[in-house]
Amino acid sequence: MVLKQIELQNFRLHKNTSLSFSDKLNLIIGGNGQGKTTILEAIYYLCTTKNLILASESDVVSLNENFFDTKGNFSDLVNNFSRIFFDLNKNKKSVFLNDKQISNSAEIIGKFPVVSLIQSDHSITLGAPADRRKFIDSVISQVSHTYLEILLEYNKILRQRSALLWKIKETNDRNLFDQLDAWTISLINAGVEIIKHRINFVNDFNEYLLKAYSQIVENLEIPKIIYKTITTDFENIKENFIDEINSSRNDEIRRAANLVGPHRDDFIFYINDLELKRFGSQGQHKTFQIALRFGQFYFIKEKLMKAPIFLMDDVFGELDTYRSEKISYHLNEIGQSFITMTDFSRVEELNLKKDSNIIKVENGKTKIIN
Repeated sequence: MVLKQIELQNFRLHKNTSLSFSDKLNLIIGGNGQGKTTILEAIYYLCTTKNLILASESDVVSLNENFFDTKGNFSDLVNNFSRIFFDLNKNKKSVFLNDKQISNSAEIIGKFPVVSLIQSDHSITLGAPADRRKFIDSVISQVSHTYLEILLEYNKILRQRSALLWKIKETNDRNLFDQLDAWTISLINAGVEIIKHRINFVNDFNEYLLKAYSQIVENLEIPKIIYKTITTDFENIKENFIDEINSSRNDEIRRAANLVGPHRDDFIFYINDLELKRFGSQGQHKTFQIALRFGQFYFIKEKLMKAPIFLMDDVFGELDTYRSEKISYHLNEIGQSFITMTDFSRVEELNLKKDSNIIKVENGKTKIIN
């Protein structure tokens, strides 16, 4: 799958931008604040309906405008057209697929698979458990609509159960306990399925991570992910879940919070059996983050039988020449990729081929220079 063309209107600095892309490597060059990352942001929107850098839709609208509009033409076995339109006055985002408005953005997830490697990825290895859960959930959701639907349902249950716990705490109304029991059963049933999917994923994904890591550092280090949850024993997940939630019942009511479940799990990263977060160097963290994204690419490609689009935002500035060359070699092999850089000083490290595309961006204006 490739993105053939994109149109941006009132999208940050891009008032009216239309670009056609190479099926292989697309290098986007521009100074800071000139609008190069905005192109990646728009691509990610079209693939996921979500913002790449977690900005609100209102922040994306160009100054003194009241909407943004972005359109993309994707080519696989057939052509598909994705469109995201945001009305600032109504604070409403509309999603279109092949000119038909869709009400559930989950219909887009996985249809245009995408992998992004950006500056904020440091939070995956250095940040809180929620950052690692978000990464893992996003990967699984792109290959499994079943998982995505269960996850969405689980989050709804969490919100309802949390509101009920708060009401019980405030009113001490014991008549609400039957409602709590019903929501607890729903939480357990959905939570067990999430845990099972995550166990299977980690067991599978570790092979892809090892492959990606070896391509960057040539087997000098062995990476691994361990899933920290209620239990990884398939036969006893539900039983353990019930035991944990029953023993935490009074604490949950006292704190008015959901204290047990996969929403509190973590994924621990290791290199050579040493925990990365505790013992890893800055270089090891960066290498692990890159390997996670390349592993994600290989995993999605095999499961969906089509290559994701690969987005890399100003990553090469943090890498030494050796790793830059290793990564660029594999970028030329994997399919369509989009890479932003601030200048031309390290372009030679990317080993650009004839079918590559170089786009210069300045103050929201773009120019293809090759």
